[in-house]
Amino acid sequence: MTGYLYSKDHEWLKVDGRTGLIGITDYAQSELGDIVYVDLPKVQTLIEKSKSICTIEAVKTVADVYAPVSGKIIAVNTQINSSPELINKNPYDQGWIAKVELSPQADLSELLSATAYEKFLGEIKASH
Repeated sequence: MTGYLYSKDHEWLKVDGRTGLIGITDYAQSELGDIVYVDLPKVQTLIEKSKSICTIEAVKTVADVYAPVSGKIIAVNTQINSSPELINKNPYDQGWIAKVELSPQADLSELLSATAYEKFLGEIKASH
């Protein structure tokens, strides 16, 4: 999806000025299957790029969500507490996980564009 940046761990980041929304990609949610619980991060938590910010529990597995960028959590999507399936239904809109204030040193250069992420997914699918 355009306007989003992606990690190779299948998280997305939608930047708006000095803030960004974080979620998991459609590919990630489809690989996890039916999501039943999200252990949301705490607001005001400092996060570090590539470190786990929370876990997602699906029927068949538990997965970490990794920070695509460093910063501070300024909001979480409390709707997914009662409706974790929102991540399965709409991972890019209603299924976002956290809003982060980007650190001044936030480096977006390692994140993939939508086109580069699609190419990366194609490589993954071709290798299976």
